Amino acid sequence: MDTAQIILIIVIVLLTILLAVLGVQVFFILKEFRKTVSKANKVLDNTNNIAQNVSAPLTSLSSIAAGIKTGASFINIFKKVLSSDKDERKRK
Repeated sequence: MDTAQIILIIVIVLLTILLAVLGVQVFFILKEFRKTVSKANKVLDNTNNIAQNVSAPLTSLSSIAAGIKTGASFINIFKKVLSSDKDERKRK
């Protein structure tokens, strides 16, 4: 064998070893990436649950406030009706 063939075989063996090591490293990187995405998904799920737990009482408070507003307008109308009845009685 000539020196060119020996050098070519050595280069091929070194490149094969290098590519195998890089393949293993890529595997570990993808494995860690999968764990990171899984943790991020759990965090987003928890954030969604917290947002829903916070929004539920706020929704009820909003409906209570709307009920109070409706009740207040009903009371104002009722007061106007009563005051107009008193005015009519005074006029008679």
